[in-house]
Amino acid sequence: MECTVRWTGMSGMTFLAETGSGHVVAMDGAPDGGGRNLAPRPMEMVLLGTGGCTAYDVVLILRKSGQTISNCEVKLTAERAEKEPKVFTKVHFHFIVSGSNVKQNVVERAINLSHDKYCSASIMLEKTAEITHSYEIVDDAVGAVAAG
Repeated sequence: MECTVRWTGMSGMTFLAETGSGHVVAMDGAPDGGGRNLAPRPMEMVLLGTGGCTAYDVVLILRKSGQTISNCEVKLTAERAEKEPKVFTKVHFHFIVSGSNVKQNVVERAINLSHDKYCSASIMLEKTAEITHSYEIVDDAVGAVAAG
């Protein structure tokens, strides 16, 4: 895996990252750090990449487990250290899984498998951060919610 990150020029703190698979993503800094707030911050990219990694796992595991899902989202909230390096110290993942007759124990298993075995990003973050999870299951037919 590889990527190239290029600073876009003398004014501002905008960077363009090109992935090995040929996709381009912009990043920028906060105005107080010389940025213009034109794109996500690099540490936001770490957080959203982690969310994508674990959501991918959960959807894949739920599908392979025969669950009929219509939506899966994960909301991440994180805290960072006050001093440099400002690593993540706490990250909470809240999953919302929608579908028909989705089983609670299967959702719990999918989240745990992602966290313990498959999601490289969250496993790396666990080295500096306390990782916690919660979830809701929304039944498409009734709109009922089960939480865990």
